[in-house]
Amino acid sequence: MRIRISHLIAYRYETPATSVIQMLRLTSPRIAGSTNTRTLSATSPMCLRPSPFSELAVAVEGEVETRDTQGVVRGVVERFPPSLYLRTTALTTPDPNIAGFAAANRDVAGGDILDLLHRMLARLHADMTRDRATFRAAITAAQAFSAKHGAGRDFAHVFIAAARSLGIPARYVGGYFRCDDEASEQEAGHAWAEAFVPTLGWVAFDAANGLCATDAHVRVAVGLDELSAAPLRGTRYGGAGEALSVKVRVEQAAQQIQN
Repeated sequence: MRIRISHLIAYRYETPATSVIQMLRLTSPRIAGSTNTRTLSATSPMCLRPSPFSELAVAVEGEVETRDTQGVVRGVVERFPPSLYLRTTALTTPDPNIAGFAAANRDVAGGDILDLLHRMLARLHADMTRDRATFRAAITAAQAFSAKHGAGRDFAHVFIAAARSLGIPARYVGGYFRCDDEASEQEAGHAWAEAFVPTLGWVAFDAANGLCATDAHVRVAVGLDELSAAPLRGTRYGGAGEALSVKVRVEQAAQQIQN
């Protein structure tokens, strides 16, 4: 599938900011199942703005050709061992409820790790309600699991917390998802999780949509949680009264590659 993406992040300040440094994670890596075919406006990894300003906008637009790998992550240069992704964070710390949920699914699955992960995927999708409005501060996995609802990132955090509680390495993935049954205009990108299965490697699980990643997913950044895989994160000096707006558009490109 060829997917066209437009992502605009804009900041406005009542009092001008004097300087800002931002780390950008807004371009899709070249991996099996995801290839940049045309980048119309790209950004560098680090953005520095040293003079006073009242507005700052970052825009990325391009097309990505994707292929369905049945959720198995292929062609990625892994810079860290899977064990790194056993590390918990404030957003992914499992509480007794999440640990109990994970243990119950492990008991049913026996020693089959892949079956266990699929069971947790199905249960989270069935038990939690997905929030379509995602423009809010992040909450912890424990808070989302207790509330039984959340955005894609919250489903990812709960899945990651549950997997790590069982000693299964799991990581957060930030990117985009092209969905047929919703408007292409979105308030944010999408998020899912990847878990390490010894016989397969990393496998992607999208609990918010109840499926493994397909050619409708565009993988951009990975991390321990949302904060370490955020599309834009940095530091500013000055800039009181900050207002943030985000517009994301994900749609199938008109021109498709014929295999």
